[in-house]
Amino acid sequence: MSDITTLVAQPRDRAGKGVARATRREGRVPAVIYGGKEPPVLIALELKDMARRAHGASFFTHLLEINVDGKKHRVLPRDVQFHPLKDHPIHVDFLRVATGATIEVAVPVEFINQEASPGLKRGGVLNIVRHEVELICPVEAIPEHITIDMTGFDVGDSVHIGQVKLPPGVTPAITDRDFTIATVTAPSGLKSADAAADAAEAETAAAAKAASAPAAPAKAGK
Repeated sequence: MSDITTLVAQPRDRAGKGVARATRREGRVPAVIYGGKEPPVLIALELKDMARRAHGASFFTHLLEINVDGKKHRVLPRDVQFHPLKDHPIHVDFLRVATGATIEVAVPVEFINQEASPGLKRGGVLNIVRHEVELICPVEAIPEHITIDMTGFDVGDSVHIGQVKLPPGVTPAITDRDFTIATVTAPSGLKSADAAADAAEAETAAAAKAASAPAAPAKAGK
């Protein structure tokens, strides 16, 4: 995980739709810090900075330190609400986390060396079943992404969580099955060609079997 980023936030006196709208008119994003057996803290953050961060791929896996009037809160982003038209954040939830704690996090998946996949080189399609994987991680060691090497994967092959090397101390949240993350599937043209080849092979085998069968004995005339 990358270094902890420090943000400076302004405290908010109270909650409510009117207060939140006023905060947004000032160019800030209403937010709340909760958890850790402490009272929630209402804050406001700069809109431009939060818009840039909230759209980043690693936003939910990046540990932050938020300074509110000199008190520092170590947090992890847990939820963001976006404006339905303008697509900028209008509210953010931060979970307060303690040193040494573990947490369940949805970590993005990246696929490398796709050019070294025989199936993809033949025109196969990488079918991503899970763009993110739920992992149990120490808060100090949350991976920004997990990497899957596609070298050697052919058409019909699947990538399972058991094939992925995870960082030390990181485990899948789902433990009762070796779930699929992605598959290499054949495109329709390749499927048609394979089906035609299979049909031709079956026809040839049937003809060869018929040719090798002994001839039926001729019936004696009456």
